[in-house]
Amino acid sequence: MNGSETIIVRRNAYGPDFDAAEPFAVPMEAPIAIETNGIAYAVMMATPEDIEDFVTGFLMAEGLAQAEEVGEVAVHAVENGAWGTGYVARVNLPPERLGAIVERARRRVGDSSCGICGIEGVEAALRPLPPLPRMSETSPEAIRRGLDALRTAQALGRETRATHAAAFCNEDGSLVAVREDVGRHNALDKLVGALAQQGIDAGQGFMIVTSRCSYELVEKTARAGCPMLVAISAPTNLAVHRARAAGLKLCFVARDDTMLTIPDGEEADESATGLVEP
Repeated sequence: MNGSETIIVRRNAYGPDFDAAEPFAVPMEAPIAIETNGIAYAVMMATPEDIEDFVTGFLMAEGLAQAEEVGEVAVHAVENGAWGTGYVARVNLPPERLGAIVERARRRVGDSSCGICGIEGVEAALRPLPPLPRMSETSPEAIRRGLDALRTAQALGRETRATHAAAFCNEDGSLVAVREDVGRHNALDKLVGALAQQGIDAGQGFMIVTSRCSYELVEKTARAGCPMLVAISAPTNLAVHRARAAGLKLCFVARDDTMLTIPDGEEADESATGLVEP
């Protein structure tokens, strides 16, 4: 288990030419299923290092146990090939805690920032995505136009400095729709819903998000049928792997001067091992 993974990227200054391939470290992200006394309690997205500490702190924060009540945490990896790796963390608490565990597990639906609502196992979190029907034909110049247009369209963001935005652009970079929210997932959900309500085909353009690119944003984009996702910040390793498996084109760290992309073919597979040991 590592804290980061090195992928191969190419830098582009929003023109026809790409720089040479270079290494780029992305944080690890994985679903971690927490089971207490044999009961599936929650599936949380986290960096898979110091899992024992994470489980102890999580159970304390949930009000289920004190530190001295948390037994040994057994961690098991769950592999699903190109779709990613997850972990199951099993721990036992004193019998007197069982009632609270059962009741809270029955009522709990997930945490909005790092949990997965309604999912009870790692296998469900790593389920395959439907293949995208077409590849994106968007040019780097069009992405730059879309980024410029989005900056002026974030009315709530300018007013509050506290919201995320998600936008959909045609393949020429013209802005079609923008939605804002305090949550990055919510902003993208709003955008997907708006496109559906208006009968706009998400497969004929690209999406932009003003946040880091976690695996949930990759899944939402792919399930909407959009072939390209542009993110202002960096992706996680799970986002990279699942985007590649689904055929979703990722562009990230998209700033004023340059953006990064993952090259196609063998070059993209020359990734190194994680850089941070647990």
